[in-house]
Amino acid sequence: MSAVVTADAAARTEILAVEERRRAALLAHDLDALDALFDDTLVHVHAPGLIHTKVQLLEHVATRHAYLDITRTDLVVRLVGDDVAVVTGRILNRLRRPDGGERELGGVATQVLARSGDGWRFVSFQMTPDGEQEWGRLPSEIAAQNDGQDENR
Repeated sequence: MSAVVTADAAARTEILAVEERRRAALLAHDLDALDALFDDTLVHVHAPGLIHTKVQLLEHVATRHAYLDITRTDLVVRLVGDDVAVVTGRILNRLRRPDGGERELGGVATQVLARSGDGWRFVSFQMTPDGEQEWGRLPSEIAAQNDGQDENR
């Protein structure tokens, strides 16, 4: 198996540019751009567990115009060999509701991209919405937050 490594600055910039094109195309309902960015084998898992193929996701974008804004933060980009990238991080979607209203949905998304002759394409997307944290934070997470606060003083 190929080593999994944190992307260097150049690879990170390249992958995040592809993610920005995806974000912009979803907001603009640009089906041609999305078609070029999504691999034909795409599996897109929406936050409530709804699974779409590439064709279904393009239909979703075309008919529902659901995406009003998408904010990504805390993105970690890892590479598996030279041709697979995994992006994990926060996502906040502002979405149009079927009744015309709006709602926000935040969580964490994991995306997998594969590089082919014509560039990077998304092969998988899954969003896990924020929910109740039954167990709370681990001691190591609390310590890391406290260490970060000490460094900022």
